Amino acid sequence: MRAALEVADIFRSAGPAYRAAHAGHLSLHQLKVMSAIEHCRTAALGGHVEVCEDCGHWRIAYNSCRNRHCPKCQGAAARTWLAEREADLLPVGYFHVVFTLPAEIAVLAFHNKTVVYDLLFRAASETMLTIAADPKHLGARIGITAVLHTWGSAMTHHPHVHMIVPGGGISSDGRWVSSRPAFLLPVRVLGKLFRRLFLTRLIALHEAGRLTFFGAIAHLAEKQAFLRHLSPVRKKRWVVYAKPPFGGPEAVLAYLARYTHRVAISNRRLIAFDEGGVTFRYKDYRRDGADRQRIMTLPADEFIRRFLLHILPRGFHRIRHYGLLAGSCRKACLERIRELLAVTPPPEAEISEEPVDVSPPCPCCGGRMVVVEDFERGHQPRAPPATVQPHREKPS
Repeated sequence: MRAALEVADIFRSAGPAYRAAHAGHLSLHQLKVMSAIEHCRTAALGGHVEVCEDCGHWRIAYNSCRNRHCPKCQGAAARTWLAEREADLLPVGYFHVVFTLPAEIAVLAFHNKTVVYDLLFRAASETMLTIAADPKHLGARIGITAVLHTWGSAMTHHPHVHMIVPGGGISSDGRWVSSRPAFLLPVRVLGKLFRRLFLTRLIALHEAGRLTFFGAIAHLAEKQAFLRHLSPVRKKRWVVYAKPPFGGPEAVLAYLARYTHRVAISNRRLIAFDEGGVTFRYKDYRRDGADRQRIMTLPADEFIRRFLLHILPRGFHRIRHYGLLAGSCRKACLERIRELLAVTPPPEAEISEEPVDVSPPCPCCGGRMVVVEDFERGHQPRAPPATVQPHREKPS
């Protein structure tokens, strides 16, 4: 069902003026994302006509843009991804761990998304794997699914990585080692190592000339200015958040569904769009209870600017797997873990020769909808017949 207000509506209305006002300052990739969202599920992308086999009800279904930044396209992508991940779930508790970059680093990340976001992934994953392997802590190799988010609830630039981690790992002598109840690894130790790894490698990137600086931070291209900029964060505590285990595999999947394929803002958070701006719901994490839910109104230009902050570089992978869940060894590691836990592996999904019907049922009678016409991009479907005869089974 279409939301009452969508990001696409805002882009269609205020997008042309925004593009004109910022001509020459928007990348081709940003312009393509805006265009994809504006045209998603419209005649511009083509579509098809469906008819109910039972009652003859017909409807038009326009094609999706399938852009990973489009709020309307992420629901189906998340469901597909989660179905593929079901076989990976283990009968153990899962922890939620978050690594966040300080504001001083986030400023640098905005102008160097590819290298800094990649460094965030590598430093955070190496921190987890190193501390987990230490005999003073877990003493085992763990598995990690990591997801990059670059936004706060108010669409501000706030780069951080969410990790879903099974509560245990395989020791060097091949045993399964379970984590303690409600505790995986010490967050202060994680924070210190994460800070050291990240800053050491960030400085190396600067020395190698792989960072770029524009506008108010252009002076940071000079090494001493760059080191002075980093000086406060060397002494600051880098906060790592760790949440106790989820209730079970189903809870893990439900949680992953909320995190793996999110974009800067979902359509359901939008409240109104008028001459006063865009009004939407957000969470103020400095407040507790019911006061945490807040409402904000931004001028349309500022809303679009904040949305575009979170467009990722082309080809950048925002979901990554490490350790026991790394792609090269995932299957073998999962089989070994199940042997150690003495659990039966999940049955392999049966491959059906029949195509899967993903079309929603008929809204009138619940019958099966079949495609009777396809139309190309930029075209409209032909007018429907005056009456559509219901499908009738022939007598045998």
